[in-house]
Amino acid sequence: MKIYNSIEEFPSDVATVITTGTFDGVHAGHKVVIDRLKKIAYKKGLQSLVFTLNPHPRHVLYPEDQQLKLIHTIDEKINALKNTGLQNLVIYKFTKEFSRTNSVHFVRDILVNKLNMKHMVVGFDHHFGRNREGTFENLSEISHLYDFKLEQIKPQNIGQVTVSSTKIRHAILKGDIIKTNKYLSSNFSLTGVVVRGNGIGQKINFPTANINLNDKWKILPKNGVYAVKVSIGKEKRFGMLNIGVRPSIDDNFFSIEVHLFDFNENIYDLEITIEFIRRIRDEKKFPNLESLKERLILDEKDCRDLFKI
Repeated sequence: MKIYNSIEEFPSDVATVITTGTFDGVHAGHKVVIDRLKKIAYKKGLQSLVFTLNPHPRHVLYPEDQQLKLIHTIDEKINALKNTGLQNLVIYKFTKEFSRTNSVHFVRDILVNKLNMKHMVVGFDHHFGRNREGTFENLSEISHLYDFKLEQIKPQNIGQVTVSSTKIRHAILKGDIIKTNKYLSSNFSLTGVVVRGNGIGQKINFPTANINLNDKWKILPKNGVYAVKVSIGKEKRFGMLNIGVRPSIDDNFFSIEVHLFDFNENIYDLEITIEFIRRIRDEKKFPNLESLKERLILDEKDCRDLFKI
């Protein structure tokens, strides 16, 4: 997949089939759209292209609103789109000035004139342009004027529920990792750097890698204990993760820390990726460290049983 951070970089002689959107969490619905792009590209001798925005529009237009957290960081989004077999990704810098571009000018000046769009595929609830004024009906009206084909993909349902990034965020916040991964068609993950903690885990024979996230907009699941898979470079390990305020320690310090099974190596300052597989339990306050250790032994058994190790 070729990545372009400017529309000026895109070769003018490449004819394209395009879809646009924020693509937060490249979920099952997004993948249907991209699969359709790929089929059209193959059939008509075009190249598939996703046009996406960064930062997220709400973070630019409403900087005082810190509520919207994202399923994917920009790097995670790039990797997820790369795994779909997409040919081209244009990441356009979203600004307040760009937000004032009306829908017709966006299609004409960027998609058609700059990215040589010959065919467009959109999802069932697609809106674009200033104040999200552009609709499928608007696109239908101007497709003849600017000579491109247009089609719309129907809603994609899983278990009678229409998949959307909003519903995935809600599932993550509830700690419903099984539903989250089902909707994403992949495992929800986060990436961060291993930093030093207070060493309490080491004292009770449950050493943990404390994770410092590299993106403030990354959504986090509900506090609790989770069964996880961890990638350290090319190596994959199993483990259990606690996210929350560690009520048994009484320091009210929010942390993300993972205990890796059958592992005793120094990984400080390394970047690791954690895939969430299942939620094990809520955070709980224990009367002492010995009680905490007894519960962690049970948690580890639950995780090992899940992973069959």
